[in-house]
Amino acid sequence: MSKSPKAAATGTITAAIESTLDTMEAANTKLHALTQITRESALAEAHLADARVAAGAAHGLLHGMPVGIKDIADVEGLVSGCGSLTRKQAEPARKDAHVVTKLRTAGAIIAGKTHTVEYAFGGYGTNVTVGTPWNPWDLKVHRIPGGSSSGTGSMVGAGVLPGGLGTDTGGSVRIPAALCGCVGLKTSIGLIGRSGIAPLSQTLDTAGPLAHDVTTAARMFAAMLGHDPEDPSTEDFRPIDPLRDLEKGVAGLRIGRIVDEDLTLTTEEVRADIAQSASTLEKLGARIEPFKMPQSFESFTRATGIIIASEGYANWRKLIDDPKSGMADPIRTRFLGGKTISAADYLDVIQERGKAIDAFLSAMDRLDALILPTIPFPAIAVAEVDETKSPMAHFTRWANYLALASLAIPTALSKSKLPMSLQIVVRRFDDALALRIGRAFEKARGDFPAPKI
Repeated sequence: MSKSPKAAATGTITAAIESTLDTMEAANTKLHALTQITRESALAEAHLADARVAAGAAHGLLHGMPVGIKDIADVEGLVSGCGSLTRKQAEPARKDAHVVTKLRTAGAIIAGKTHTVEYAFGGYGTNVTVGTPWNPWDLKVHRIPGGSSSGTGSMVGAGVLPGGLGTDTGGSVRIPAALCGCVGLKTSIGLIGRSGIAPLSQTLDTAGPLAHDVTTAARMFAAMLGHDPEDPSTEDFRPIDPLRDLEKGVAGLRIGRIVDEDLTLTTEEVRADIAQSASTLEKLGARIEPFKMPQSFESFTRATGIIIASEGYANWRKLIDDPKSGMADPIRTRFLGGKTISAADYLDVIQERGKAIDAFLSAMDRLDALILPTIPFPAIAVAEVDETKSPMAHFTRWANYLALASLAIPTALSKSKLPMSLQIVVRRFDDALALRIGRAFEKARGDFPAPKI
């Protein structure tokens, strides 16, 4: 299966893309991760890429790399389904989302669109109306793929695609990456344009890559960067180069390991896995120090929930308030929580957020990064899901609330042969540092096993 942006090295780009499309079709019969496969346009793009090679033209950073696009991001000529029956009559997008344009400009080939939790509001990855993708690590028991970028996580985790686009408002890139055994980067808000992506929370939404490995994630991230004239958050865009220091290692870095007493909900196996990951980084030359959270994860989760529910309800209230719109009950119930939040309570959380950010950065002052689990436990069965609770986002929402950047990287398989994941958290705009630390860990860890599909 294709696992690298250099897949075309073994043959023409067209041949490589055709092979990937065939694999996607076969895998999707089991994984249900793709809403559509764009065979005709992908092959046309591949032919053009081959023509550029033949003409000696310069190659983009993602030359010939097939990617999947989460189905809340516009792709010209395709309907953005948003995982919802409310979009059945929607018109095809008239232009690409800004980030999709950036991927194309770098040479990526759009191979299909991937399933999502309805309107991107959920961490399990479940969708009761259009179907829940399968976690590729268990083809006998239907396990959660993680959400909301569920289809991208499933396809990339399965090794079918080397990378794909996700979005992260409270963990929606990192959770599916963690549960499906791939790399996911929650980017700093203001680095990647969000125009053309259906909003959940304008305060917290970010777009970012899911990828087979850290280098591919870094290349995708580099390609996505840039000012978006239609997204005010990128107005003061700061250029960064995530590839320059990617192989620099971690020697001399001071990394805080969040103490076990703060890691509620985690299994003993997950806590042991993080201890092993910390030991790996220490052997590579990093200085590991204990870090006590200044506030509980629960408090950050509650505050983040108020922002997401309030802004999500404001964005989609016409559909939410209409019982005949086609919106699924679990999602409507989640959104309706935002209807009951007063303007005063919402503004209190927004104002407190700035203070919390300042306080947290002060507590983190002497450290370069923090490490903790991405998920409290490996993938559970879909049949065990309680839609009224959100434990999968327990260790992810705080990074969105505090405007941090964060990388999820697979560590090892659990006793039940399911992926576990390390989360590397850094200050806003230090995304390249998270990738650098992740790359050093990845090299020390060695190749991560692949699921059999």
